[in-house]
Amino acid sequence: MSLTDEQVRDLGAALHAARGSGTPIEPLTDDHPAMDMADAYRVQQDLVARLLAGGDRVVGYKLGLTSAPMQQMLGVDSPDFAPVLASHVHQDGAEIAVADFIHPRVEAEIALVLSADLAGPDCTAVDAARAVGGAVAAIEIVDSRIRDWKIKLADTIADLASSGAIVLGSNVVPTEGLDVRLIGMAFTRDGELVATGAGAAALGSPLAAVAWLANTLHTVGDSLQAGQFVMTGALHAALDITAGQQFRAEFDRLGPVGLRVV
Repeated sequence: MSLTDEQVRDLGAALHAARGSGTPIEPLTDDHPAMDMADAYRVQQDLVARLLAGGDRVVGYKLGLTSAPMQQMLGVDSPDFAPVLASHVHQDGAEIAVADFIHPRVEAEIALVLSADLAGPDCTAVDAARAVGGAVAAIEIVDSRIRDWKIKLADTIADLASSGAIVLGSNVVPTEGLDVRLIGMAFTRDGELVATGAGAAALGSPLAAVAWLANTLHTVGDSLQAGQFVMTGALHAALDITAGQQFRAEFDRLGPVGLRVV
């Protein structure tokens, strides 16, 4: 770790202000090139504390960088994570205002819902399968408070893993007997197919992604709780969005989920 406590607070405050104003800031790593993952999660925790103090609450977690191409792009070999806040979650068919974001992009994902608590340090995909009770079709809006998405790993971690908003489908499908690796997905924009994917794109299995998260949370003294959900990672490359577009992800077994950009 290279950041002092005062620097952590200053960076958390800068990200919090950028979220409120919609004005991006320069990469944190420009002024702090030695900033590592441990520093970045300290800044993330400071930012989350500020958001919770404003009345928000944690309802789940999101994973990022779960696919090999995204890890290669940032030169890393593991995912990152951040809490999901209640204010960021929307229902199927939601209207998402592009003006609420800085440079939003959209991804389709599988969300897994915990029916039992799950904790590391030695959690496996089998343990995750026992704790997960359902799967939900989901779309994530990713956004960056860092100007022009000029991010390094520490920048995106600190910025709540570049979180923006989440739209969840209306059906929670029981996962018993369901191989979530093989759930296929077709993603359309204004009715035109723009991407396809399958559950295996997320760390080989969404359940492996949940196990990784439980083990990683253990290192910071946290765990997953029954009732929370986990966004297990994008199944395709993120797409830019503009007002007037409609996106719809149709999942095998899970059904559809959609949003309209206004």
